[in-house]
Amino acid sequence: MILKPNQIFGLVTLTSGARFTSTPTNNLQFQSRTVSAKMANPAVCDSEKKLITHVIFDMDGLLLDTEKFYTEVQEIILSRFNKTFDWSLKAKMMGKKAIEAARVFVEETGISDSLSAENFLVERESMLQEMFPTSELMPGASRLVKHLHASGVPICVATGTHKRHFALKTQRHGEIFSLMHHIVMGDDPEVKQGKPSPDIFLAAARRFDGEPVHPSKILVFEDAPSGVLAAKNAGMSVVMVPDPRLDSAFHETADKVVKSLLDFDPAEWGLPPFTDTTA
Repeated sequence: MILKPNQIFGLVTLTSGARFTSTPTNNLQFQSRTVSAKMANPAVCDSEKKLITHVIFDMDGLLLDTEKFYTEVQEIILSRFNKTFDWSLKAKMMGKKAIEAARVFVEETGISDSLSAENFLVERESMLQEMFPTSELMPGASRLVKHLHASGVPICVATGTHKRHFALKTQRHGEIFSLMHHIVMGDDPEVKQGKPSPDIFLAAARRFDGEPVHPSKILVFEDAPSGVLAAKNAGMSVVMVPDPRLDSAFHETADKVVKSLLDFDPAEWGLPPFTDTTA
């Protein structure tokens, strides 16, 4: 199963703390190139790993355990049509702009004549709004974010989540997200195309302070196949933390695959090592 690079996703920006910004700059240009999810990716050499100076985190399914909410709601909706929701379909939807994911959902399941993509989103929204405030951090997320921040490593979030959902999902985790230099979200006008386009990661890179950061110095953490492709299309290294139910064929494009953020070793990438052995 190959994730097609023409399946796209869109975004917006929230800066660290409490202010939103959307000031475009042109320090980094999008270079159109396509990475196949089936392309074997050779290991990043040690010298390249030591160049890492900045880190970008995805959010849903990576920092926050929110992907389960989407799965649950979509299972409920499909049950009305005596259909089931599986991970081959979920893989096609992950990381996409909401309306694009919705179109995939209704078309792939064959319910588009009964439920439009737009109506699917309306129905899904009411259920998700009740679930999002209960979001929990993924294992190892707090430890890694706090460690990188305390070590002076510039970090940020690049998420397809829109502003209204971001507030619901993070309302119990303000401390962690306040440590981010900035946050780029799904309705950012600077991001013209969604994942696997590199737009969101290039926008996030532009917003770090100081001199422009070369993509080769940035490490991205992702759980979604389209997000991994977006990072590689941006010229960045990527650590994938996939759900164990995701087809392992999607692992091949990532530079490193770990089961959990608890298994990530910063020292492998030239980043400050953990000074403790507890999570």
